[in-house]
Amino acid sequence: MTFTGLVVQSTGSWYVVEKPDGKTINCKFKGKFKICGIKTTNPIAVGDKVVFQEIENDSVGVITEILHRNNYIIRKSTNLSKEEHIIASNLDQCFIIASVKHPRTSTGFIDRLLTTAEAYHIPSIIVFNKIDIYNNIDLERLDELKDIYVGAGYKVLYTSVTEHQGIEPFTNLLKNKVSLFAGHSGVGKSAMINFIQPEIKLRTGEISAIHDKGKHTTTSATMYKLSFGGYIIDTPGIKEFGLTGFDKYEIADRFPEMRRLRSNCKFSNCTHVHEPGCAVLKAVADGIINSERYNNYLNIFHDEDGE
Repeated sequence: MTFTGLVVQSTGSWYVVEKPDGKTINCKFKGKFKICGIKTTNPIAVGDKVVFQEIENDSVGVITEILHRNNYIIRKSTNLSKEEHIIASNLDQCFIIASVKHPRTSTGFIDRLLTTAEAYHIPSIIVFNKIDIYNNIDLERLDELKDIYVGAGYKVLYTSVTEHQGIEPFTNLLKNKVSLFAGHSGVGKSAMINFIQPEIKLRTGEISAIHDKGKHTTTSATMYKLSFGGYIIDTPGIKEFGLTGFDKYEIADRFPEMRRLRSNCKFSNCTHVHEPGCAVLKAVADGIINSERYNNYLNIFHDEDGE
């Protein structure tokens, strides 16, 4: 018998698929898939809707078709830099979980994630977690970051799982949505999911005192159903986010504050790097566009790695 299901976990060549009745089944796929003309290390991603057949007394399934993807988030493969890896597909929104310290999340990392989400028309929300451990200097930096990203057009939230701060408005945004959680290891993604949906019981990691980096506790992207409606896709902690599949001359369009000024530039093909009469360069000089965001744009444009 043939069914349509939802891929909620990928483990090598096996996939956990949620059936129409809410139960799950382990599936493998039949043949080789080539999706949207792109070559990826994973032919099937968490969030994919698939057609499968049950075999072996209904205990195992075979995926025969991947249905159309509305969108997806993609990055360079961690092992093969020339290949691509789909993190997840069919997303309603992306939450970038960040921290001012312990571990610090750089704006370069945030902006690479935002750029990719913009390319695939996925709304993004930035959540600065662990606000209970910030001192006055950290709080000043937090206000700077909020000004940067609110000014660019993004929603910014502050949370503390341990102090139960900011969790309710955050949770309200999850209802009836498919939400991706992305960020460095140690920023509190797992603890946040455990608080929102305690029965999931994810393992949380410690922070290395030497390197101030989190230890990986999630090994592959996994999709969890929320009791109040919707799904969370938890991703492994990302150390670096490598962009792929971009035309460098389109990157500025992935920065909303730069995209808004594009028509004011003297040249229609302006790169906003050196051209005379560039409205973006003028906005940076006038303090209208944040210089830190602009420098991150230059790093992406020149294909320089960000944390």
